[in-house]
Amino acid sequence: MAKNAFSTQAPTKVSKDATLPVRGTVAELKLEKKLPKNIDAVVVALFQGEDALELAGGDLLDFIFSADQQAAILTQLEAVGATGKAQEITRIPGTDVAPVIAVGLGKADLLDDETLRRACGAAARSLKNLSHVATTIGDLGLAAAVTGFGLGSYSFKGLRKEVDEKDKKDDTSATTITFISTNKADKDEFVSSQIIVESVILARDFVNTPSSHLYPESYAVMAANEATKHGLKTEILDEKQLAEQGFGGILAVGNGSARKPRLLRIDWTPRKAKKSLALVGKGITFDTGGISLKPGANMDNMISDMGGSAAVLATVIAAARLNLPIAVAAYLPMAENMPSGDAFRPGDVITHYGGITSEILNTDAEGRLILADAIARASEDTPDYLIDTATLTGAQLVSLGLRTSGVMGTDEFRDSIAATGREVGEQAWAMPIPEELDEQVKSPVADLRNVTNSRFAGMSAAGRYLQEFVGEGIEWAHVDIAGPAYNTAGEYGYTPKRATGAPVRTFIQVLKDFSES
Repeated sequence: MAKNAFSTQAPTKVSKDATLPVRGTVAELKLEKKLPKNIDAVVVALFQGEDALELAGGDLLDFIFSADQQAAILTQLEAVGATGKAQEITRIPGTDVAPVIAVGLGKADLLDDETLRRACGAAARSLKNLSHVATTIGDLGLAAAVTGFGLGSYSFKGLRKEVDEKDKKDDTSATTITFISTNKADKDEFVSSQIIVESVILARDFVNTPSSHLYPESYAVMAANEATKHGLKTEILDEKQLAEQGFGGILAVGNGSARKPRLLRIDWTPRKAKKSLALVGKGITFDTGGISLKPGANMDNMISDMGGSAAVLATVIAAARLNLPIAVAAYLPMAENMPSGDAFRPGDVITHYGGITSEILNTDAEGRLILADAIARASEDTPDYLIDTATLTGAQLVSLGLRTSGVMGTDEFRDSIAATGREVGEQAWAMPIPEELDEQVKSPVADLRNVTNSRFAGMSAAGRYLQEFVGEGIEWAHVDIAGPAYNTAGEYGYTPKRATGAPVRTFIQVLKDFSES
């Protein structure tokens, strides 16, 4: 078989038309020129004024409410103690137009897109027992408002046979949210924002799916089916083909499981592509740590260890739906890291795709092994840029916390990715790869070792390891999303518990920026 040949055959144990067993739900988003009839409420924005509350919305607010009605709304808000603090939600009877839900935005001179997104997310989560609301908030920033309301309304009920009454009452996903706009030019922005929301939701749904249902064989087919819906070319390598073509990292990690590994490639190839980009995402469908077994506490969260691959899948589909003029080749290496008689061991030496060898010191540092194979393969295409992303290291959480991704790589490209993340509200920070790590990743019995013998700079050490597999002359960024991809704390703004969909919006914005440059 030719080195770069792929099989499109579905794994024998998985139906070729397999889809996710359950999808999350979100509010239905609409754009209308005037206020719909029979709505349950109008959501308006509220600023903290210097001396008094201020309604926000400009001409659109005047289009919906008269001056007297706006004065009545402010009087009611002041009477119930509304402050306009960011994300504060206040319900009042409103006027004869409709009841009013006011969401605080803080001080007007401090308003930015992320403040607006988070406020709209908080508003969306407050829309319990309401079937249809309209809002004027889009006048302050339509894309940010649509993103906030759309992502904030997300609900994932899982595989429960019955949903209890409390969940039914708390469900905001059945709500219809209508954005009022009198500007014809808003339609394109609205549609684009909807696509971005739906892309993030897709990533969330894949990450939230339990490993009993999402494993390498089923994941590859489900992901390929999603991509095919949007006209993308998909190709799958099974375990035999991986062995024939030398993907030693993916095979080593996946061999301990009865559910064997896969490599999925997805291509978006527009005719007049301005640049080319490779995307690589870690797809560990469950991570026990292998022979270097993890502690049992919170191991259930390891269903999220394929968050990088879910983000890559969602991004390449978004590129097609948005018809962006940049070629994207997405590689999703998939494996389940399990201990067994067939599992790889500390002390083993494996040979990666392309020939580099790695000494295994810790089988729980498995993500970089499958990424290394996929990065080496992606580099053969000689893309202009290569981005890989993964829930890779606990060191990321120690360094940057639960919400901020660490970005390493080629200096200028690294800094650009981190800045774009902050711009769209997916917090990211550029991190160095110190030169002393050059020696620490070397092995006396192989080209590399998969961990260093130091407890310091673990996140950067993983980045330094991956750097060895990036082709010469390719602008590269590695994004560690160990914390940001899966929210184990409480919901906030437009971010739910469990899967967040990070960093899909960052990557889509990167592609859009490339398309416009």
